[in-house]
Amino acid sequence: MKKKILDADRKITVQIAEDAELELRLKRIMVPPGKKITLRKDYDPTFTAGFKSKKDAQKKLEQNIAELAEYQDILYAQDTYAVLIVFQAMDAAGKDGTIKHVMSGVNPQGCQVFSFKVPSAEELDHDYLWRSMKCLPERGRIGIFNRSYYEEVLVVRVHPEFLDHQKIPPTARENIWQRRYEQINAFEKYLFENGIIVLKFFLNVSKEEQKKRFLERIDQPEKNWKFSTADVKERAFWDTYQTAYEDCLNHTSTEWAPWFVIPADAKWFARLTVSEIIVRTLKQLNLRYPEVSAARRQELQEIRKLLEAES
Repeated sequence: MKKKILDADRKITVQIAEDAELELRLKRIMVPPGKKITLRKDYDPTFTAGFKSKKDAQKKLEQNIAELAEYQDILYAQDTYAVLIVFQAMDAAGKDGTIKHVMSGVNPQGCQVFSFKVPSAEELDHDYLWRSMKCLPERGRIGIFNRSYYEEVLVVRVHPEFLDHQKIPPTARENIWQRRYEQINAFEKYLFENGIIVLKFFLNVSKEEQKKRFLERIDQPEKNWKFSTADVKERAFWDTYQTAYEDCLNHTSTEWAPWFVIPADAKWFARLTVSEIIVRTLKQLNLRYPEVSAARRQELQEIRKLLEAES
């Protein structure tokens, strides 16, 4: 018996140590608000926080998926907070796979996923945040943006000719990127102050890994549908995109909506990291199931009596 207790204590001690180590390393992933970062120097796409393989991380990922399912259920029942999860990345960074795996245990009724493509004619007749506002999660739900309003300071910055289609007045184009950073920060602060928690993930894949994944999409017939010539054309702007992302991260990582730069060369580690951050965020909300009033409890007891009295 004593040996079993000692073994249990050791397991708990090891788990606490591992959690503390993981938390310390996760801090290296967040973009510190107010501090300037450099993607190339400060964030390593191959970083795996001490995990050696997918097998090593699998147990922790499964634990996080189970916890996320529990917290989502309480979030839905409490109907007070909403969570908005934003994914941005270069092509083939693993956004779809991360969403699929991390959210695999969540009740579909409590989760909404929206992908933002090229704006439609209707969307171009509105301000650039309009289509995102329409898709914000309701209280009690988790909303996921697969790409988002951040495309307006990323792809549009890399291809400024896209601004010509947005019908904005000439004065609005002056210092446009700085203005949009400020507008996005204000928008996210508004969301936060109204109970919508914003989590932003940039899946940081290396240029070498992207090339490898593109080749896999060509070589494997079942992945051919994923490949687009446009993806390769955008790859030619790699350095310009890295500059745009870096500037965006430096200007829009705030205390109320920080950015997390997720190392994405190892897909399994990206999924683990995203799940860990979501679970830790929900845990900090101190979620609770709604309390039942004394009158309601009495009503339930009366219903019980009626059910038990049935022949």
